[in-house]
Amino acid sequence: MGLFLIAFLWLLSFAPLQGVAAPYAAMVIDARTGEVLHSRNADTRLHPASLTKMMTLYIAFEAVRNGEIDLDTQVRITKKASSEPPSKLGLRTGQKIAFRYLIRAAAVKSANDAATAIGIAISGSEAAFARRMTRTAKAMGMSRTTFKNAHGLTESGHLSTARDMTTLGRHLLYDYPQYYNLFSRQSTHAGIKTVPNTNRRLLAAYRGADGIKTGYTRAAGFNLVASAKRKDERIIATVFGGKSGASRNAKVAELLDMGFRRAPSRAPIRKPARPAYAGNVGLGATVAAATGAPKTSLRPVLRPGPGAAVQVAGTVAATAAENGTRIQDGIAAAIAAADIQTATDDTTRPAARPENLVLASTDPNVQPEPEQEIVTRLSTSGGHLWGVNVGRYTTRYEAEKVLLKTALSEMTTLEGTLRKVNQSSRGFEATFQGMTREQADLACRRLQARNVTCFMIGPS
Repeated sequence: MGLFLIAFLWLLSFAPLQGVAAPYAAMVIDARTGEVLHSRNADTRLHPASLTKMMTLYIAFEAVRNGEIDLDTQVRITKKASSEPPSKLGLRTGQKIAFRYLIRAAAVKSANDAATAIGIAISGSEAAFARRMTRTAKAMGMSRTTFKNAHGLTESGHLSTARDMTTLGRHLLYDYPQYYNLFSRQSTHAGIKTVPNTNRRLLAAYRGADGIKTGYTRAAGFNLVASAKRKDERIIATVFGGKSGASRNAKVAELLDMGFRRAPSRAPIRKPARPAYAGNVGLGATVAAATGAPKTSLRPVLRPGPGAAVQVAGTVAATAAENGTRIQDGIAAAIAAADIQTATDDTTRPAARPENLVLASTDPNVQPEPEQEIVTRLSTSGGHLWGVNVGRYTTRYEAEKVLLKTALSEMTTLEGTLRKVNQSSRGFEATFQGMTREQADLACRRLQARNVTCFMIGPS
């Protein structure tokens, strides 16, 4: 009996302790300037959990930008990717799926199988991809970060800090604004099913919140890098080691509030310098040796002005000729490059639905999932003079919050309407406007079926 007890205690010593809380760390910055507004244990190396996927996605965007892979590339799923533990999309070994859907699943659902599939598709193996992740981190100035995998599950040596993850969040915002809308989606279609956002509760509850990434493992606790924008101000807050999802979200909201209080109303936007391209070591050298290293970029940065497209076309066509590729390929690349829009200096985030939205399906047989569109002007044609009222509230914030939640739950009939709060002596009326009588009637009936207070409002 004594030997059995000793053996049991010896085995127990290797098990993780359920009651031991993960270390806490936090960082708050003004995203426009990078100024630190608050920090606590910000340089302590901790387990990042699924915050790791921010770097996985950053490199995915980088790989598309540099022509390593296309959003419509059909990726074959390996056994390594399909066998990753949850959270996962449910990929099967051998199946093929478009690269864009792997990006969506990793960003919105935080799917481990999708993250691993991204890494293997870009670098050939997860180990090679993890090395590239670390190289890219160092190039960003994330000096205390080392990656060992693409998903963030606990692994020896896979560590980062609140400061480094805040830096990474800022780079995602400014380096790839055309993809940033991904992180604010309450849900998205990921090829085989629609998946909810792991950050949807904060997105719905905190005014101005539009990203970025959650993370949880037993060793890490509940982590989150969050960004919010109000008028001209944008704050990024990071928390490591939350005790629960709810308490983590409450702490992040508190830190964001602190950031908005401390940040100036106006500040110059000083975008971070894009890190040096880290590429795939070995694979890139092999390709260069076979084709000859190009002296100019196949995807140059567009210059403003009407001559930009012509200039790009000439550069791409010349490069294509130097590399021995077909002229038709050079022309196609030039046309694609000419369609790319660069962000202006005062852009802090992309429009809700930018014209060059790169994640839209190119398959005419696939219908895109409904997305929220905010209408800025109310049409006076076509009888769009009706609306619905979903309640009166004591504060404007409460009314706006109800409008947002209602719009997300009833996208089918409320898509394209104008969310408007009307103030009166009795409170704040939450309304959707810009509808036909038939649309308003249908929307109200559907909302009332869900026990949502609703009545139609007609043209005055």
